[in-house]
Amino acid sequence: MTGRIEARFAALKAEGRGGLVTFITAGDPDPETSKALVRRLPKAGADLIELGMPFTDPMADGPAIQASSQRALRAGMTLKLTLEAVADFRESDDETPIILMGYFNPIYSYGAGKFLKDAKDAGVDGLIVVDLPPEEDSELCEPAIAAGLNWIRLATPTTDAKRLPAVLKNTSGFLYYVSIMGITGTKQVQEDDVRAAVERLREHTDMPIAVGFGIKTRSDVQSVTQAADAAVVGSAIVNKIASELYEDGSARPSLVTEVLGFVREIAIGVRSE
Repeated sequence: MTGRIEARFAALKAEGRGGLVTFITAGDPDPETSKALVRRLPKAGADLIELGMPFTDPMADGPAIQASSQRALRAGMTLKLTLEAVADFRESDDETPIILMGYFNPIYSYGAGKFLKDAKDAGVDGLIVVDLPPEEDSELCEPAIAAGLNWIRLATPTTDAKRLPAVLKNTSGFLYYVSIMGITGTKQVQEDDVRAAVERLREHTDMPIAVGFGIKTRSDVQSVTQAADAAVVGSAIVNKIASELYEDGSARPSLVTEVLGFVREIAIGVRSE
């Protein structure tokens, strides 16, 4: 499969630098503010965008992303509106890859077949569905591949050589390495551990490897991309969004500017000499 994700990683390789993958939850803190953020993320330095599909029970996520899901749902965000936000983004940007990340329950409720068609039509490039293991590939993974979407899988520090072939099977676009055990946003990434893990994974795949969890600063991004092909920053951006809310949860006028400023700052980590 050749698409935006593969093209973007090829371009990054040609530039001789790592990529920045930014995560925000669709609809956080409200649908319009979220759309404004997504539209402007590429110019702020995002090479790829992960868009969280809001869900009531995001079990793999830490407090920050859980709270962002709740804010989005309270503001009326739905999976249908998430796909509409992607379509809105595609009106002005046909190059930046967008990956939807989340859980199977909202997709199942939407209707898996309808979701895959609508996602492809909207301009989605790939999916990360954290609660569908390889043993359940027939549920959504294989139909997604048939629909022309990349299926991006997670590997963790406990994914050993015996398990890795199952993880890599049907995976395309890139492999997402979870650098620390536990939920998102609760620990700091360790450069030596990441380097060793990426070297181990490269013995089994030539796919790009993006590293996420625990990456919070420009320095983190810079050190991670010395070893990996991209760094994923999620909770730190979501926390910045939360810091720009009034007590009632509504967005301050400064939110978009401040969050994009933070993204520009961490993006220096993949663009500095």
